[in-house]
Amino acid sequence: MNLSRKSNVDLKYAGKWVFYFVLIGVMSGLGAVLFHYLCGLGMHYFLDMMAGYRPQGPAGEHLLLPHTDTPFNKWVLLLLPALGGLVSGWIVYTFAPEAEGHGTDAAIDAFHHKGGIIRSRIPIIKTIASTITLTTGGSGGREGPIAQIGGGFGSFLATRFNLSERERCIMMAAGIGAGVGSIFRAPLAGALFAAEVLYRDPEFESSVIIPAGISSVVAYCTFCLFFGWGSLFDSPAFKFENPLQLGPYLGLAVVLVLTGVLYVKVFYGTTHLFRKLKIPNHIKPALGGLVTGVIGFFMPYTLAFGYGMAQGAIFNQLAIPVLLGLALGKIFTTSFSIGSGGSGGVFGPSVVIGGAMGGAVGQFFHMVMPTVVTQPGAFVIVGMAGFFTAVSNTPISTIIFVSEMTNSYHLLLPSLLVCSVCYLLSTKWSIYENQVKSRVDSPLHAGEFMIDILQTIKVEKLKHLIKDVRCLNQDMSFNHFKKIFQTTKQRYFPVMNGQGRLCGIFSSTDVREVLFSSDLGQLVLMKDIMVSSMITTTLAEDLNTVLLKLTKKNIDALPVVDEDDPGKFIGMLYRRDIIAYYNLHVTRIRESEK
Repeated sequence: MNLSRKSNVDLKYAGKWVFYFVLIGVMSGLGAVLFHYLCGLGMHYFLDMMAGYRPQGPAGEHLLLPHTDTPFNKWVLLLLPALGGLVSGWIVYTFAPEAEGHGTDAAIDAFHHKGGIIRSRIPIIKTIASTITLTTGGSGGREGPIAQIGGGFGSFLATRFNLSERERCIMMAAGIGAGVGSIFRAPLAGALFAAEVLYRDPEFESSVIIPAGISSVVAYCTFCLFFGWGSLFDSPAFKFENPLQLGPYLGLAVVLVLTGVLYVKVFYGTTHLFRKLKIPNHIKPALGGLVTGVIGFFMPYTLAFGYGMAQGAIFNQLAIPVLLGLALGKIFTTSFSIGSGGSGGVFGPSVVIGGAMGGAVGQFFHMVMPTVVTQPGAFVIVGMAGFFTAVSNTPISTIIFVSEMTNSYHLLLPSLLVCSVCYLLSTKWSIYENQVKSRVDSPLHAGEFMIDILQTIKVEKLKHLIKDVRCLNQDMSFNHFKKIFQTTKQRYFPVMNGQGRLCGIFSSTDVREVLFSSDLGQLVLMKDIMVSSMITTTLAEDLNTVLLKLTKKNIDALPVVDEDDPGKFIGMLYRRDIIAYYNLHVTRIRESEK
């Protein structure tokens, strides 16, 4: 009967959480649908109707509305990003300043430092501002906006259901995975990305993977019901069949790392430059948009999303000079569009930049060694994965991301090599400033980490910190004790029996009220004062257990006894020494990781 009742309770508990994650998935999926639909409308009415610019999209996306007859006008295209930046900047800095920038970084910060709280207005403002920025020619991606949109939904639901801070963070992260997984049609990668992007080390937030997985699957299905199934990009049936290709792939990894460092430096150099400008904040995105428009005047393909160019590169349709111009131009247009305070993501541009550099390297090696590198388009796909790994410290989820987006699972082996090398060579740089190194450095896990560390350390490690103290005989008179007490700073007094074995203990607090009483004299002995039902520890016990005992009794020290002979007293272990040892241990761990 009790087992049945417990089973029912477990099912209700699991069912409640599955309901939450499904709800996050539905809301994030609908948010992705709305954002994608608005981007389609914006591209039609701004770039197409006003400037006559019609960039191609990836094979997996289709036009919402037919093209207009507006002739291409470079001068309108030059000014359009500035106009979009002005409107976007006014909306963001008037209603929700935290919606500026590339979004994912703000969500990471909310996870670590703000208890998963994203204001309920953020998804709305982020959707509008990002749509305007991206569809007027601003260079950016969809992952940042949809991360804040999905994360905002998760945070909102957790707050409405009165969940704990930890639970709200998990639901927020599930929303990030759901949003990203749906709009890029990569549900598995979305779930892994939400768990991996939080840290610079190759580490996953394990509690996020299952919730984000459920939410991401639901969001992906919701999104595809509106816009069709299949991968974002189309690609030939690439296969890795020649180990000699690993040499060129290693060369690609080095090129991607150098390009990634340039991207991060230019992006945050631009960001810091605009922060120092003494002009109103809502004007800054307009100025950044103007610089973007100037670049786009000469290289229009560096504006907006750029996925169509990446699609062309996969099929080897772009020459090396165009690929290099696309990669370098995209670095600067993205930096000025988003770094100036505009609203958009950095994953999309990274896919285009990495794909372009991969295509250039692939074509180079195809000319040099055509019998080894027979499919330069494969370097485009591997370049997408390697470049984003180099700038985001997310090697595992990025490999899955690109494989799902391009339906190219046969390139997992070279992608794993390139992403691993890119990660190892670029750990000092990240496009996500609010990533923390590991769980150790996350305020959300501060208490958990302390417990984990303390559980691995035995009292024996602190043997040099166990204090020798003066022990009292159980038959010692109270008058004799008062003379000892006047000459010592000792607070805890172990009491021994006639055979020299520990039989009790008391503290100075226990006798403070009667310490100066003259009536007790020789009548009261130590065995009358001591507490015989002692809490002790042994050399084999872990420090977490010791601290729990100290906290439970609200005391500052415990007697350490022999594990096989509890009457054999070793010394006193103090709380302050445990804390000092822990702090020293953590400092050594952090120094060894540098």
